[in-house]
Amino acid sequence: MKVLVVGGGGREHALIRKIKESSKVSEIACCPGNGGISYDAKCYPVSATDIDGVVALAKEISADLVVVAPDDPLVAGMVDALNENGFKTFGPKANAAIIEGSKVFSKNLMLKYNIPTAEYKVFNNPSDAIAYIKEKNEFPTVIKADGLALGKGVLIPETLEDAEAGIKEIMEDKIFGASGNNVVVEEFLTGPEVSVLAFTDGKCVKPMVSSMDHKRALDGDKGLNTGGMGTVSPNPYYTDEVARECMEKIFIPTIEAMNKEGRTFKGCLYFGLMLTPKGPKVIEYNCRFGDPETQVVLPRLKTDIIDIFEAINNETLSDLDIEWSDEACACVILASGGYPKSYPKGLEITGLENGQAQGVTVYHAGTALKEEKLVTAGGRVLGVTALGADLQEALDKAYCAADKINFENKHCRRDIGQRALKAIK
Repeated sequence: MKVLVVGGGGREHALIRKIKESSKVSEIACCPGNGGISYDAKCYPVSATDIDGVVALAKEISADLVVVAPDDPLVAGMVDALNENGFKTFGPKANAAIIEGSKVFSKNLMLKYNIPTAEYKVFNNPSDAIAYIKEKNEFPTVIKADGLALGKGVLIPETLEDAEAGIKEIMEDKIFGASGNNVVVEEFLTGPEVSVLAFTDGKCVKPMVSSMDHKRALDGDKGLNTGGMGTVSPNPYYTDEVARECMEKIFIPTIEAMNKEGRTFKGCLYFGLMLTPKGPKVIEYNCRFGDPETQVVLPRLKTDIIDIFEAINNETLSDLDIEWSDEACACVILASGGYPKSYPKGLEITGLENGQAQGVTVYHAGTALKEEKLVTAGGRVLGVTALGADLQEALDKAYCAADKINFENKHCRRDIGQRALKAIK
């Protein structure tokens, strides 16, 4: 098979590394890819959001399967266009990808079908939103831009002043563009967070192993929200009992709700969960593999990923037994100094060969090739991932490898996995 992967970050690199393991695959292409991905797949300079360009590329290389990984092209209908041109795909169609593309849609879906989530109200007028926040007078509160915002469209103001500033930024200054035309204001939930990715063919849902993300830029969960500074798997808070409750009250009801709405979801559905004192609740849905969660979940997958993609296309997922490793996995993100705000690019990366220890994989997120040298090209540059017999071993290996890799102003959190380790103890 020839497989085309759309995207160019750490998630796509993790997918490509897993696809490479399949005996069914002879060639992997990627667009646009990045510096590190170019060692594992043939990269083409087609933007991940260029629907016509991707369809043309799929035709040019005679792709047997196209894996659309990022949210933007899924929400814009890339899978629909590829299917119309006769290509097999992995990823939901636009009418199902709306579950991530619109926070208003997903919150209303949960309300309609009694799927547990935070209390909320939707606003299209900034003064109404501020009046509601004043009336509630509960802080911290949560403000979400309705549409896609590169994982940064959620604000958690601690004061009324911060909330007013946040509403202004989103709805008036339009820092996320049209994504901020509507906002969701919701109650702040407390408890351990869990990320669960799930394969689904629209009939059956098969959750993957759990993970824990670390969103804040600095140690101790301080600093700005980022796309993720590191992950560990499994998440110790996600017990068998919690998993059963989530399956019964969240996972299956979500798939059934989408079917009832005529929006059958086929692909990877991401559940961002909060384990509150009143039980698990949905914080958010994503219509694709999470990043960097993918970088700790896929290394634990033992089943051929192409078999899974084919079962989803054929709607035979219930017949497939998906196997996972018992090992733990940890990912430490090496980021550009200044991320998630402004940061320099084009800085040479050294020591990558020293990071390649047994059981360690370095996934490239924001890298580029410049005159045969690897340089930084994004905020999150590398995901240093390691498997271990337990979480402590996985973390030790990941940090040992991460410390051998260098670029100017390299930044990483030093406390990835510490919350999980405390929970285990």
